[in-house]
Amino acid sequence: MKAFLILEDGTVFEGIHIGARKEVISEIVFNTSMAGYLEVLTDPSYAGQAVCMTYPLIGNYGICMDDMESKRPWPDGFIVRELSRVPSNFRCDITIQQFLEQNGVPGIAGIDTRALTRILREKGTMNGMITTNENYHLDEIIPKLKSYTTGKVVERVSCTEKYTLSGTQELTENGPLSGSSVFCREDYAAGIREKKPSLVRELNGKGLRVALLDLGAKDNIAKSLAARGCEVTVYPAWTAAAEILADEPDGIMLSNGPGDPKECTSIIEEIRKLYEADVPIFAICLGHQLMALATGADTFKMKYGHRGGNHPVKDLQTGRVYISSQNHGYVVDMEKLDPKVAVPAFVNVNDGTNEGLSYTGKNIFTVQFHPEACPGPQDSSYLFDRFIKMMREEEVCHA
Repeated sequence: MKAFLILEDGTVFEGIHIGARKEVISEIVFNTSMAGYLEVLTDPSYAGQAVCMTYPLIGNYGICMDDMESKRPWPDGFIVRELSRVPSNFRCDITIQQFLEQNGVPGIAGIDTRALTRILREKGTMNGMITTNENYHLDEIIPKLKSYTTGKVVERVSCTEKYTLSGTQELTENGPLSGSSVFCREDYAAGIREKKPSLVRELNGKGLRVALLDLGAKDNIAKSLAARGCEVTVYPAWTAAAEILADEPDGIMLSNGPGDPKECTSIIEEIRKLYEADVPIFAICLGHQLMALATGADTFKMKYGHRGGNHPVKDLQTGRVYISSQNHGYVVDMEKLDPKVAVPAFVNVNDGTNEGLSYTGKNIFTVQFHPEACPGPQDSSYLFDRFIKMMREEEVCHA
């Protein structure tokens, strides 16, 4: 069946329909990752967007449910050059076509995704429609595209009630029970060689309690903390600061999430209260932007954003460069940052935009990229250890 991708500038791509059969209007963005399409699909930060994968073949290893970053896919649509309908991987549960159909995600294949990406890079991110209607009328569609906004999507992707994860994880002959990938292959192989039924690792965060504000959190954020021995309590995005602080956490984690950070007005007010509470805080992506807004800084929308697994960022304290996974369309404005409040901690090597902040006189640091990314670069996973150390030192100070 034919399908069409119509952009708000009037550009039309004709391809083949994939996924669920329905029409959708969404913001069109591109991701440059060569693998990890399931993690992309189940990343809540893509709510309100349709994703174009720049790698030409998608779906060749199918869908493995253990690799999902959340309970369901979040993009409004999926755009690929070629969709593999016959996956080849021993971990495959279903095909990507079945996954898209079952979860109501429409898509289009067979278009020139390189040409689409060039348009988005030159003209900037724009809205578009995926449709199977061959009798479309541009004069009717384009006004609808131009008026579309993602709106307040954080409330859509956040959990609805708080819950707690254990601070230890069990590794069996089938891998981590939680699906986490933080255990190295050598440890796993050793467990099999010694024919141990299970191997429990208690890492250096044992006993620490972390409050994770779910703004659209990827599962690996909580897993990365739990695997280091922390007890993680996950809170809905709209939770009052007073409720979180009443539980007396050793540290607070602000997660990633979708949409324009300035739309989260009530959440920003509560984050300001968390900032003033002097509890160690680590924030990722949207959480990084919201902390900046809560402390008087500003954010702006990028031309086409950073989405992929190959973005170099420089740690300004050590001078070391890390390869990072990223997914964001907004960035903190450095020209409006008060150095008395926060100073740059990381910078994007490609375009010089801010990638992290260190807050003056506070046990707070934030990053724009994803140190928990799986699959993808894990160079910056040490930031979770830095957070553990920060909480430990705070615990000693108050002992």
